Amino acid sequence: MSATKGLEGIVATTSSISSIIDDTLTYVGYDIDDLAENATFEEVIYLLWHRSLPNKSQLEELTKQLAENASLPKEVLEHFNMYQIDKVHPMAALRSAISLLGLYDEEADEMNTEANYRKAIRIQAKLPSVVTAFARVRKGLEPVAPRTDLSFAANFLYMLSGKEPTAIEEEAFNKALVLHADHELNASTFTARVCVATLSDIYSGVTAAIGALKGPLHGGANEAVMKMLTEIGSVENVDSYINAKLENKEKIMGFGHRVYQQGDPRAKHLKEMSQKLTEITGQPKYYDMSIKIEDLVTSQKHLPPNVDFYSASVYHSLGIDHDLFTPIFAVSRASGWLAHILEQYENNRLIRPRAEYTGPGMQKYVPIEKR
Repeated sequence: MSATKGLEGIVATTSSISSIIDDTLTYVGYDIDDLAENATFEEVIYLLWHRSLPNKSQLEELTKQLAENASLPKEVLEHFNMYQIDKVHPMAALRSAISLLGLYDEEADEMNTEANYRKAIRIQAKLPSVVTAFARVRKGLEPVAPRTDLSFAANFLYMLSGKEPTAIEEEAFNKALVLHADHELNASTFTARVCVATLSDIYSGVTAAIGALKGPLHGGANEAVMKMLTEIGSVENVDSYINAKLENKEKIMGFGHRVYQQGDPRAKHLKEMSQKLTEITGQPKYYDMSIKIEDLVTSQKHLPPNVDFYSASVYHSLGIDHDLFTPIFAVSRASGWLAHILEQYENNRLIRPRAEYTGPGMQKYVPIEKR
């Protein structure tokens, strides 16, 4: 038995949800470029959960269900007030809130297909409300109630700021949600599937996935990218900053991806939105810095940017706090997590890999007085 570090290249399961083949990402066979340019996030949710795009009535029904389930129990909102609010990272708050929501769902431990689908609706609907409510409560602001007449993307931005977003803001955020919705067997998705393969409940599966996404090598990369852009400050400082990082063999966040050889196909869509939004908001320096960083890293390390790199400046241009970038990732990726959880339940087998032992050989117990 031979181990593969990080399970790289290991095929762990079969799935009909998404694929990455020859640097092309598809959701249920639809190229991500096609979906990013044309689909709403609500359509993508339906696609991932049902393996087909919805017709008009199906989309209206899903949209209605999401809107009807977006409000949070008062206990969850009150729970935020118990935190040391200035010391709690939003991902930790999100992880706790989703687990807490399971306590107020009467169907939490119902494991039939219909109940699990209803819970998936509730979780997907409430995630934006959790993230935006926490973001406001920690600033001493009242949460903004969700509206039923806005799209999923527009409603998130509205609940965050209290203002209805512009068309370009809604377009950019919808595109980001579509691009992050699923990504084959990534770390958080694998975590979710391992969790529910024990026949644990769907809230446990999503909570476990959030825990995996919290790490900077997964969902936290775009927050780290924005930290880097802030530290650089201006285009004139890019060369010295990046060259110093490269000389010290430090990782440049937002570049490279284990499963892509020629580059992340999602990056170009957010690159385009970054250019538009930074110009509109009078902050073109963030796009200009990003372009220069990309040129340097690509030429010297032959690493193209991934989806996290340009999503940082897009979210910043939307006025979103930097530590909310990863929770937003979770809002989107939950659609994929839930699709995989439901798929795991449908054809379940406990996920229990082996480990290659590298410790000492057969040892003999020695009484404590002789050690």
